[in-house]
Amino acid sequence: MARSRIPIGTFGSINTTKNGPRSWTARARFRDPDGVLRPVEATSAGSETAEQELKIKLAHRTRIVAGVSDLHPHSPFSELVQVWLEDLDLDPDLAQGTKDLYERDMRTLVLPAFEHFVLREITISKVDRFLRTLAHQSYSRAKHAKVVLNLALGMAHRYEAIEKNPVTGTKRLKRPVTQATALSLEEIQAIRAAARTWRRGDTKTPGPKPDGQLEVIIEVMLGSSLRIGEVLALRKCDIDLTTTPATLQVSGTIVSPKGKPTYRQPHPKTRTSVRRIAIPTYTATALRDRMVDLAGHEPDTLVFRTRNGTPLTTNNIRRRLRDVLATAGITGVTPHSFRRTVATTINRAAGADLAAQLLGHTSSEITQKHYIEPDTNIDTRTATIFETLTPGSSHRAGSRSAGSQPPTARP
Repeated sequence: MARSRIPIGTFGSINTTKNGPRSWTARARFRDPDGVLRPVEATSAGSETAEQELKIKLAHRTRIVAGVSDLHPHSPFSELVQVWLEDLDLDPDLAQGTKDLYERDMRTLVLPAFEHFVLREITISKVDRFLRTLAHQSYSRAKHAKVVLNLALGMAHRYEAIEKNPVTGTKRLKRPVTQATALSLEEIQAIRAAARTWRRGDTKTPGPKPDGQLEVIIEVMLGSSLRIGEVLALRKCDIDLTTTPATLQVSGTIVSPKGKPTYRQPHPKTRTSVRRIAIPTYTATALRDRMVDLAGHEPDTLVFRTRNGTPLTTNNIRRRLRDVLATAGITGVTPHSFRRTVATTINRAAGADLAAQLLGHTSSEITQKHYIEPDTNIDTRTATIFETLTPGSSHRAGSRSAGSQPPTARP
């Protein structure tokens, strides 16, 4: 009578052999989903422990056949990364730019440090030491690394390939103390002048001459708080110059996926970023001149575009702004500098809540912490109060003025 075939997802008998004084190997054959019998083995210091290790491997292999997961404690970290990236690509809630950023951070920051480990070897202490070492070089890089490492190992935990996510047990990264800075009016005027005169009348520098778009982009950023991608995504139909004050609608952003053409994404960074903004006269004037140049074009035409009609990239504008400011000897200014300047101006006139609403933030705490320059001015009434300490003054220090109420006696 023929011997029965081992069913798919199961294994045959386990055999153990002694390799040396303290080395045993347990072996069995496992039938994989493709129907092929493959040897599986585990080595340990004793016969029983080798058999236990083998049974753990066989149990995880059984779960693979059941479709639960193709990851297990002995999977290389690089295998987890591959599975995680495939899962990331299928996530409909993440923008393509975010997916590209996560993949770049994983491949450049995390994978080189853990590629030679299997999942069970990645402990809390290893992850903690890796993050603290990276934070010593750059807090930003450590923060990015922690995000993607947490996502990948979180998937391994959900798939039961590891008992817990080691990232959750690491020490919290401490953000270096930073302070938002706004541009002064003098700096803004210098930037405007530099953009207005850059390469005007220059016949020696090769390449296309300035087309005036950068000057308008600067005025839009200064009069709206828009992110640079949101500015470049503005269309003719988003601008309404017939009202007082004029308004613009924020409804998209410019993205440049890796290896693909730059395009206008039909929604901005967050839901709260979709908003209509009233703009000042200087921004409306700059846009009105730009709209004249676009007369006759379709309503969905981009306000800012290349000579071929394609979207401008954010990197292109950043580079152009650096060149303009470098010529004028101005350093340290980025498109986000205008956003911080707007936030600081609005905060000092009307408070952080309105500044957060204008910037499209979900919380004024974010605006206050990262975009508003602290006001170091103290209420001038203190000087008047100090006058009571003037030499020869008839007022006793700390005394109350005439007509003030005496303090209420405490019970």
